[in-house]
This record gives sequence, structure tokens and C-alpha cells, in this order.
Amino acid sequence: MGLKKIAAEDFNTNIFRDLDRGWMLLTAGDRQEKFNPMTVSWGFMGTFWFKPMVIVGVRPQRYTFGLMTEYDTFSLCAFPPEYHPALSFCGSHSGRDGDKTVPAGLTPIAGDRIAAPVFAEAELILECRKTYAAPLDGKSFLNKALINECYRDRDFHQLFFGEVLEIRGVDKYCQKG
Repeated sequence: MGLKKIAAEDFNTNIFRDLDRGWMLLTAGDRQEKFNPMTVSWGFMGTFWFKPMVIVGVRPQRYTFGLMTEYDTFSLCAFPPEYHPALSFCGSHSGRDGDKTVPAGLTPIAGDRIAAPVFAEAELILECRKTYAAPLDGKSFLNKALINECYRDRDFHQLFFGEVLEIRGVDKYCQKG
């Protein structure tokens, strides 16, 4: 698909559009052992601890949660719009039931710097190493309405911080200047 390496300072995206409407695929595990892709639409990107970072949230009952806990790396991939059905499939089926990549029509490939796979069809790949994890706590919400809106079952996300080790993408994700 013509991906090129992008320095963090040249990376350009509208994270609100890319996550909320475009979705991304979070993949945890090891391509040689076991892994699972999970569709995400909530998250953060920025600088923390002087490093380019992403923050993803995973609920404890998700199959990916165990893989995020067990393995040190994960990937985030964005796809062209025609892959929306594949991302919908990955978000609505559990990896406990088997490999989701084949029925979704996705091709896992080796990352350059991490054990977790990335995908041949992606137009953006972020390879990340976990640096911090902490669960959300219901007592810490200042806007209590969010608990009833997003956590009726009190299944609060655990947040995983990942240092971005490498970014590869198509031209629209690169802004020199």
C-alpha cells in the first residue's frame, strides 16, 4: 500500500475523526504465538514523559485484555474506508472463538519493532511498547453521569499507555514542516 516511515514530529492525523468515525484496530499478543485484533474508537495520542505516546482503553472482560496484560507490545492500525466491514467484524466477534483475521479478510504481518502483528491492508501502523497501565476507578469520575452512560455494568476500562516506537503510513499521515 506504499507505507513509509514517519517521524513522530511529522505525523499528522485528526485523531477525533480517525478513532471515532474511522476506528482503528488494536492488536495485542505475539504473531508467532497468539494474538487478537480488537476494534477501538476511544483513545488518545500525544506526548507524555517526553515520548510520543498512545493511550488505549480495554475492558477487563475482553479477550484482548489478557493479551495486553501478558505481552509488552501492541499495534494500532488504521484502514481505508472499504475495510470498515472488517473492523466491524473484529469489533463484534471474540478472539476466544478463533482467529478473526481470516473471516475479516485481513492479513497479519510482522511489525518492524514489535512482536504484535500489524496488517498488510493498513494505511497507518503505529508500533507501541507498553509503558504504564492503570484501571479507571468509578470513584474518580468527576462527571458521574458518564458512569451510567458508558459503564452501566461498572466494567471500567483499563488504560494502557504505549510508547510509539515506529509510525508507518501513507502520505496523508505525513506533514513535513
